[in-house]
Amino acid sequence: MTHSPVPVNIADKLSQFSDLWSQKKIADVNDYEVKLAKLKGEFVWHTHEDTDELFLVISGRLTLQLRDGDVVLGPGELFVVPRGVEHCPVADEETAILLLEPTGTLNTGDAGGPRSKAPEAL
Repeated sequence: MTHSPVPVNIADKLSQFSDLWSQKKIADVNDYEVKLAKLKGEFVWHTHEDTDELFLVISGRLTLQLRDGDVVLGPGELFVVPRGVEHCPVADEETAILLLEPTGTLNTGDAGGPRSKAPEAL
């Protein structure tokens, strides 16, 4: 991804896709990727052993199920799932999120499976 002097408009980027649970890379920060995703329903329980995972809700509501209690996020709220903590994202309504993760982080972490996808650049 090349750098340009044009700011990234998050609403514009979100309008460019409708598929759920598919991460779209919108920027790079050092060795990290800034990604957008639209979620609805329940994902898979998984862990990222080597990295924290930042979730920022743009619209909708996101529940991050954790083994020791759920974290519920609304628009403008963020939560960092610490490395090694098993979690399962759930969105009862369509929810748009921004993620910050090291480049190459697999969306399903250690769980793998059919929902594993590399992020696509927008």
